[in-house]
Amino acid sequence: MEFEKAKWMQMPREIYAGHGVIDRLGEMCKRFGWSGKVLVVTGNITYGIAGEKVVKILRKAKYSVDVIKVGVADKKNLSEVKKKGKGYNFIVGVGGGSKIDLAKKASFDLGIPFISVPTNASHDGIASPRATIRNNGTSMSMEAQEPMGIVADTEIIMQSPYRYLAAGAADVIGNVTALKDWELAYKLRNEDFSTTAYGLAKYAAEALIDNAQSIKPNLEDSAWIIVKSIVVSGMAMSIANSSRPASGSEHLFAHALEKRVPGKALHGEMVGVGTIMMLYLHGGDWKGIRDVLRMIGAPITARELGVEEEDIIWALTHAHKMRKRYTILGDKGLSKDAAEKLAKVTGVIGR
Repeated sequence: MEFEKAKWMQMPREIYAGHGVIDRLGEMCKRFGWSGKVLVVTGNITYGIAGEKVVKILRKAKYSVDVIKVGVADKKNLSEVKKKGKGYNFIVGVGGGSKIDLAKKASFDLGIPFISVPTNASHDGIASPRATIRNNGTSMSMEAQEPMGIVADTEIIMQSPYRYLAAGAADVIGNVTALKDWELAYKLRNEDFSTTAYGLAKYAAEALIDNAQSIKPNLEDSAWIIVKSIVVSGMAMSIANSSRPASGSEHLFAHALEKRVPGKALHGEMVGVGTIMMLYLHGGDWKGIRDVLRMIGAPITARELGVEEEDIIWALTHAHKMRKRYTILGDKGLSKDAAEKLAKVTGVIGR
């Protein structure tokens, strides 16, 4: 029998991470052989933080630059970016998660490349081939463009509140339960599985867990540690051609909670709390992960997330409905009694 197995994956060609690397954006674009028109996707605040500088750098490199300032990553703003982006040669996303998500999804739909220039590191979306787009109050994970290049300037990232960095770390630490869910789906549902992607995602989470005591406010080394793990986690998803290595039951919980109380907490913060509870269900060291998140400064309770206890219960009982993905929650999810017991025993509620 002939060997017929084949696989496609897309990876970043160049990654700049560290102090002052934004100045190298122009030369990166030139090495890619790009010319012509570029659309910078950013926001009102992020334009002042880094967008304006990106425009100057690209114009100095002889590109024709235009800017679109947008808000949240939803269907309406995505439509605006796509409409504006027609006729451009490439896109540069400058900002936090929502601006990067809009840029990567628009570039995917338009069939043009994109570069990721994050102004914070609140989750692993800065380096992944997936975009989270809101539609009618529900967050949807969609296939998107893997960034051709990533320019993660830690000097710029450090300007954002430390809360964002802690959330980014929590998001990647969530790989711990995502990988357990992936293994479960592989064994029970015969889902596709990649040992390489698994290993990278595991390494990304463990690097943060092992260095948790070094992740502190006002320390640029912290941004360096977190950005490296975020990039590796994104690469794992590219290799798997799926978000499986970094998104499991903990993300289902986070998406449900966001649907219940939009804007109350950061994505990575909700993932961190979800990781504690889902690791308990898996029989893992949930107390150890809770201690790591506490050490980093990420929320570990409903009160710290700024949500009510009933919101946690609702999210736990509705998490399995967020997308068709087999996890420790199974097909039917948790009952209200089971959800309440889980949240209490892990200390997420009742404190």
